[in-house]
Amino acid sequence: MKRELLVMKNIDKSFPGVHALDHVNFDLRSGEVHALLGENGAGKSTLMKILTGVYQMDGGEIEVAGEPVTITNAGDAQKLGISIIYQEFNLFPHLSVAENLFIKREPRKYGKWILDGKKLHEQSEELLQRIQLNLDPARPVSSLSVAQQQMVEIAKALSLNAKIMIMDEPTSALTDHEIENLFSLILQLKKQNVGIVYISHRLEELSHIADRVTVLRDGKYVGTVNYSDTTTRELVSMMVGRELSEYFPQREHAYGAPILEVEGLSRKGAVNDVSFTLHEGEILGVSGLMGAGRTEMARLLFGADRKDGGTVTFKGEQIEISSPGDAIKRGIGYLTEDRKRDGLTLGLNVKDNITMASIKEYASMLGVMNEGKIEKATSEYVDQLSIKTPSLEQLLRNLSGGNQQKVILARWLCKGSKILIFDEPTRGIDVGAKQEIYELMNSLVKEGHSIIMISSELPEVLGMSDRILVMHEGRVAGILDGPSATEESIMYLATGGK
Repeated sequence: MKRELLVMKNIDKSFPGVHALDHVNFDLRSGEVHALLGENGAGKSTLMKILTGVYQMDGGEIEVAGEPVTITNAGDAQKLGISIIYQEFNLFPHLSVAENLFIKREPRKYGKWILDGKKLHEQSEELLQRIQLNLDPARPVSSLSVAQQQMVEIAKALSLNAKIMIMDEPTSALTDHEIENLFSLILQLKKQNVGIVYISHRLEELSHIADRVTVLRDGKYVGTVNYSDTTTRELVSMMVGRELSEYFPQREHAYGAPILEVEGLSRKGAVNDVSFTLHEGEILGVSGLMGAGRTEMARLLFGADRKDGGTVTFKGEQIEISSPGDAIKRGIGYLTEDRKRDGLTLGLNVKDNITMASIKEYASMLGVMNEGKIEKATSEYVDQLSIKTPSLEQLLRNLSGGNQQKVILARWLCKGSKILIFDEPTRGIDVGAKQEIYELMNSLVKEGHSIIMISSELPEVLGMSDRILVMHEGRVAGILDGPSATEESIMYLATGGK
């Protein structure tokens, strides 16, 4: 029986308005890979940030090697032999591999005033050999591939005598061959009695390395199972097995002729050969895990990023969208994922934000603005969408998230957009405002608008979509019929199932 390296009991953590972790349990044994699974927002990252000292827990206990410990910062975690390798590496690209491995811990000579370059090189070579990485320690990190940088991060963790190693989505940017090399290294680390917490959305990977699996859902502990005793479908069921918690207004799932046909849409490293059809009066839900390429696809459709390949056909005519201006002229509006950064000008008022995309239509040939016409149009949309604002002159920063979202919608309706891309339409919005957005979306498709709705909330996707396009690693994993789809069927495709 392998000894327990780590025990986390009844870990509790709250942020304003969110109970992120509700009495969560997790343990790790020496020489094992313990996979930590859950949907986006399940609490995985929060739990690991508590373990590495980024957050402090509100309640619970942590034991390392059988001893109770208090972890208040990253230094405490490091002294306990806990190391984390994030998706975004913590390396200095302008420094060499050796300098990165021993940053702030470089061997010195002559009273610690002079760097001992020879010893630094030797210690680095020894570390790199330990993980069988044939790499020149003098090579700049900026010249390394993503996989090589990841190996350097692992070597750095070993140089700190890490006995507990957390890998957060370690294969997200690796090729198949690089993934094989990583798995070989993980098996080596297991033999050296390093315990590994492995966080991944790619369930198909677990068969190669995982000993046990713990699943979190909505900040709660669901259970721990031996990987050999379970199946992918059972794990998916553990991850999503909850009832629909929101009320979604009912409507008839009927839509018309194709309005937008996308064939082979691609952008290197982000979107690969995406094809689908959007119909008049349809809500096409787009689901997938973080990094699946959903937002990247939307940006290509809107011309915010340049595509490398593929065609877009609008009402039977092939069109070229190389800028947002091209998309707007064709009647495509984009409600961005981060509305405050990419969608709104918070320092301007409601009226200016609504008319931003159609300002030329309110100007005379001499460039004089028709204030009366602007006032009339914006007032109509404020009433139509029930935007709660004391006046049209109110600054956007003073409105709630739900009302800010309605202002962006008003902007595209004011422009006459017939195709609306909603990227996370209810993120950061309270339950009451969510329902208002849902009702607005239903009324829009009833009037003949077409909606592409990208959402990380499976209940939202299921409750609102006529059809559901599921993405996995930049590709279309499948398209499901909305009314008959289930959370399990979506997650099965989203995690690499066929």
